[in-house]
Amino acid sequence: MASIDDAERTDAPRSRSRLRGGLVTVGTVTALLAAMGLTVLGLGAADNAVANYDASSWLWSGVRSELARVNGVTARVDTRTEIPGARRHPMQVAQTDRLLILRDLQTGQISSLDLATLQLTATTPTTPGLGVSVALHEDAAFVVDAVQGIVRQLDPRSLSPVGEPVRYPPGITGGAFDGEGRLWIAVPSEGTVSAVTAAKLPSAPASAAPAGGGLSPERVETYDVADPSHDLVVSTLDDGVAVLDRTAGRLLRVQRGEVRPTPLTLPGPAALPARTSGPRVPVTVPAERQVLVVGDVGEERTFTVPGSGDRLSPAVAWADRFYCADEATGTIYSFDAGGQLVDTIKGKATGPLEMEVRENHLFINSPDSATARVVDDKHQVREVDKYANDVLGGDPPPAPPPPPPPKKPRVSKPSAPRSVTAAAGNAQARVSWRPAAANGAEIIKYVVQGAGQRLEVGANQRAVEVKGLTNGETYRFAVHAVNAKGDGPPRSSNPVTPTAAVPDPPASITAQERPDGTVVVKWPAANAQGNKIAKYAVTATSAGTNAPAGESTKTELVVPAGELEYGTQYAFTVVAVNDKGAGSGASPVSNTVVPFAAPGRPLDLQAGTVADQPGAVTVQWSPAEANGRPVTKYQVDVGGKTTEVTETRTTVTGLGNGQNVTVKVKAVNEAGPGPEATATARTVAAPRVTVTGSSATATGATVTFTVDAGGGRATCSLSTSGEPAKAGACSSITMTGLTPGTAYSFTVTATNAAGKNTATRAQTTQPLYGIATCNNGPDGDQRTYCNAEVNGRNGNEIFSVTRQDNDKQVGWAKPGRRLQAYCKKSGEDVDSWIYNDQKRSTWWVQVNFEGKNYIPWAWLNLEGGDNINVLPTC
Repeated sequence: MASIDDAERTDAPRSRSRLRGGLVTVGTVTALLAAMGLTVLGLGAADNAVANYDASSWLWSGVRSELARVNGVTARVDTRTEIPGARRHPMQVAQTDRLLILRDLQTGQISSLDLATLQLTATTPTTPGLGVSVALHEDAAFVVDAVQGIVRQLDPRSLSPVGEPVRYPPGITGGAFDGEGRLWIAVPSEGTVSAVTAAKLPSAPASAAPAGGGLSPERVETYDVADPSHDLVVSTLDDGVAVLDRTAGRLLRVQRGEVRPTPLTLPGPAALPARTSGPRVPVTVPAERQVLVVGDVGEERTFTVPGSGDRLSPAVAWADRFYCADEATGTIYSFDAGGQLVDTIKGKATGPLEMEVRENHLFINSPDSATARVVDDKHQVREVDKYANDVLGGDPPPAPPPPPPPKKPRVSKPSAPRSVTAAAGNAQARVSWRPAAANGAEIIKYVVQGAGQRLEVGANQRAVEVKGLTNGETYRFAVHAVNAKGDGPPRSSNPVTPTAAVPDPPASITAQERPDGTVVVKWPAANAQGNKIAKYAVTATSAGTNAPAGESTKTELVVPAGELEYGTQYAFTVVAVNDKGAGSGASPVSNTVVPFAAPGRPLDLQAGTVADQPGAVTVQWSPAEANGRPVTKYQVDVGGKTTEVTETRTTVTGLGNGQNVTVKVKAVNEAGPGPEATATARTVAAPRVTVTGSSATATGATVTFTVDAGGGRATCSLSTSGEPAKAGACSSITMTGLTPGTAYSFTVTATNAAGKNTATRAQTTQPLYGIATCNNGPDGDQRTYCNAEVNGRNGNEIFSVTRQDNDKQVGWAKPGRRLQAYCKKSGEDVDSWIYNDQKRSTWWVQVNFEGKNYIPWAWLNLEGGDNINVLPTC
């Protein structure tokens, strides 16, 4: 893996294709500014482009792979900048008013952006994963390699090294600046904390001092704060540092040359924020959801955070309040100086929540969602849309549903540690062990007893040197774990006899991570100094942690997959043990490796029908666990049709209609494809229609039916010969304007993206009758006008045409005769005068009288209200 010395200068000639993930796309910002017609995001030229003035902070959005510059005063985004190749990558952001340095935890790449000029100044690779961090204060930049114990100053303009690094033992913690510009580092193996000050930068980036040139950062202060091998956590202060000794349960303030300890009553392992603003330090115990507030004179109060679960991030002090985030629910709780809950800020998504005090504001960022929040010094909380459309557009992705609340485990004292092993040295012994089972409450520390000594060791150390022993005397050591419920049972080591006749340690160690999740550690045979080497004991070191990795009788050890955390940096030391049980000192530390394996199974796989597209299935899922290397793609197999995508959703087409398919999705990283997630789906099928009934009136018919839409969206219609088709709901359609007493064959058609299907139904309309009506008048001939058919005109005459044509007369209907009516037709105007209530019309009705012939509507009164409009037109 390339070191920090291999920084890539952006002013050197190179093609743009060499830019890798982690670089800011400055062209996007420049184009945006031009499109907005602004100097720089509404700032004047004197403000030097997007220098981070006006209470602003750059916030990361992993889903969009971009940074958003949030103005704390307006609580609005005024710049969004894409970071290529970093989608869903965790990103560390270190920033000042004029500089921005990023570290992509998945790729290890560090990038520097000068905010005054909007120019990239340099990029450099580091080992991926947890273990390396960046720190920035004014013009001083540092890269802290916690695994190797190397603290190196960089010129932020070029990322080239400045002088010699400051070197510590492996497994350091810390690496943040206090308000006075000192970088604080804790060394758990020594029980010390020290401050590093930056060297003055050369006048030009290219003139960074060479090694031995006299221009180097310096370790200016060192303080004893704990016994060796205690777990230490640091939080830098406005002036100095607070050190939490998690093993001994106390907080130490290191300020102005003094170390002031405060004993704490800790019910479990505790945490600190990286930086504390103000005089009070909040100490968070996530498992118990408690926060202890430690002031200048000692522990002041304890308060409990509402809710359940242990996913609390360390509480942050801001303007006489304390803010504590619950990452399981996305909620931030605000407490006043007295520990009273005064505000509950509900989030829209779960996952990591980053809180940082900058420019007199508290910025709360959810890197996995579209929102952030800004809190001013009056504790006014405002929500920020990091994907603001008026800046660069784009709707945020839907927020994932909150996970179910975790089940509370049964809590008891820890078990005995496993594999307690002792190796003798010269007047000392090295004791190491495998972890004890925590039994529901996180282990706080281990206690090693023997040779009249009692040593407390941090839960993350699991190895200790017991000194002051007598050569030639035999010793045994007992180790037990401690959690919030108390002391677990001890387990004893093998007997050892210290001696001056110890072997030499192996001269050099190499480590190599392998795609199957294992790590192979190799070394040359040690000089046994006249005895025989019986075995080698290997210790793994990560940031703040030292623990045994295993033993081997050969000159290599394969650490099994899963023993080391994927994505975390590790280095190794080896101790040679001879056949007398005497052990050497520790070897030099190995190179750093990051264990990795194939990704996990994609989560929450869902496959479904695409309703408006034939032969298509939509597939979506949640990202798989990367397991130490970035997921580069997903392999999607739908019914044997394979595709590769980089996003977490896709639509697969080209399948058959109504096809049941099995969907398989695998994530792929450097180690290859991981296990598959499976689901089933069906493409949209042509609809199926089932007629369930029908009914009719004299002039209309209703057909009822059901439709299986085949997973699509169906449209339906009803048709019959000679009539226009009628569209309607896919359950019932009524067709009107039909001829009474007529047999019809109706066709129901359902259509979707995959095709159409039909079903038929026979239905006869109800017959409609009218009464031939002619009522005699009161006087003279009127009194017999309607009695019988006569020459000339008379009521109730029936014709083959729609006019009173003697040659076309078919007959005469006796008054009161019931005639079946079929339809209406326009014809000669006929007036019934007094013989049928002055009824007059040009409508003629086709009736069943010696076939289908016509009678003037003036002489026919239709049953059911005599409404001519119910009849269709002939």
